[in-house]
Amino acid sequence: MTTGQLTTIRPPTTVNHYTAYKPRPFKREERDKVTILYGGLTWKHERLIQGALHNLKYNAEPLPNIARDDLDAGKELIDVGACCPTIFTTGSLVNLLKKKVALHGKKEVADKYVFLTAGACGPCRFGQYHESYAMALDGLGLRDFRLFLLAQDELNQGAADGGGLEINMPLSLGLIWAILCADQLTDLEYMTRPYEVNPGQTDRVLKESIEYLYDVFHRRPDHGKKYGTLAWHLLSSYFTGALREVRKKWDSIEVDRLRPKAKVKITG
Repeated sequence: MTTGQLTTIRPPTTVNHYTAYKPRPFKREERDKVTILYGGLTWKHERLIQGALHNLKYNAEPLPNIARDDLDAGKELIDVGACCPTIFTTGSLVNLLKKKVALHGKKEVADKYVFLTAGACGPCRFGQYHESYAMALDGLGLRDFRLFLLAQDELNQGAADGGGLEINMPLSLGLIWAILCADQLTDLEYMTRPYEVNPGQTDRVLKESIEYLYDVFHRRPDHGKKYGTLAWHLLSSYFTGALREVRKKWDSIEVDRLRPKAKVKITG
């Protein structure tokens, strides 16, 4: 360019606008061949959720328990603004998919597995988690892998594109009741184990109780897709009766509550 000469800067001829993540269709005819992955909770919650999903004829598999390798993988692949639980869950998902890709190849893994998680549409971190998962899958070369979100404010979202996954009342309420029941078992666990007379008895009863409740969720009656299901879950004694049976198991544990124990709370 010579002195005094003006240079014209031309804008690019094409503009790549931002587009939100949208999964490939999960077709109804694929349901028997596709496994739904999910995670981020305790093994107790995930086992009861599995019972609710099996009740609706879905193939479902929880992610493995979190390990240090999962933390490392999550920090490497997800955005730095994600919360710790999402980092752990992302790493667990990524490491599980790596193993499955090594055995079956990327195409088969993308076709035979989907991931289901909670989400939202707001500007907060919770509203962007699906983009974080998509970023991690991009880093793994699995952009075609399908992610589906359970909206926190809508129990009856309807069928996902393709109809393979129906986020309806039976699904949503089954998951919520599974979480509530697992919460009760967690409370019993924490209140009992420090005072057990026979070490290990609490863990044995806990496992028996979770397997019993898994069967309760697996055999949950069908009451339609909307208001009949809502009314039944709110009014039925089906789950309260099951929890009374669980309580009998816990009453059999010998405890000594006169032994002083420290109370520890963890927040963060």
